[in-house]
Amino acid sequence: MNDQFRFWMTVMVVLFTAACTQEGYEDLESFVRESGTGLKGKVDPLPEIKPPKHFVYQAFEIPDPFSNRRNKQEKSDRDELQPDLKRPKEALENFPLENLAMVGSLRRGEYVFALVKAPDNSVHRVKTGNYLGQNFGLITRVSEEEVKLREITRGSADEWVERASVLMLQTQEQK
Repeated sequence: MNDQFRFWMTVMVVLFTAACTQEGYEDLESFVRESGTGLKGKVDPLPEIKPPKHFVYQAFEIPDPFSNRRNKQEKSDRDELQPDLKRPKEALENFPLENLAMVGSLRRGEYVFALVKAPDNSVHRVKTGNYLGQNFGLITRVSEEEVKLREITRGSADEWVERASVLMLQTQEQK
């Protein structure tokens, strides 16, 4: 049964292959030749291009709304606000403010010192006038509960911007 099936399959394959090798395509070739004759594509001519009108810009004294320039008075006011890049950095300026934690305070006479813990687990004593964080954070006030500081960062228009920040005392529950 299996040999007989193979025989008939071989015969069928040979017949189908022989049927595909027919070379009589004259009618198809003549149809293609006849259907292509007489057809010509029509392309519209290009439109006439009018030269643009000449325009002279005369509003030189009006500020350009698309430029980043600021007026000279505003620029000079903001340029006064910039960090002192020449002063030596303090130890706590190597860490972002978010990674620092106020863990306590000390009072010596009228002075209040804050105890600030760095990410390397070292504890530093800071007072008003010291610097914290990587954004030139100057400590403006120290109390038993918080450290207030003024940070100077670059704004979106590449100018120095001042912002206030607070480092709160962390209690045992917040740690």
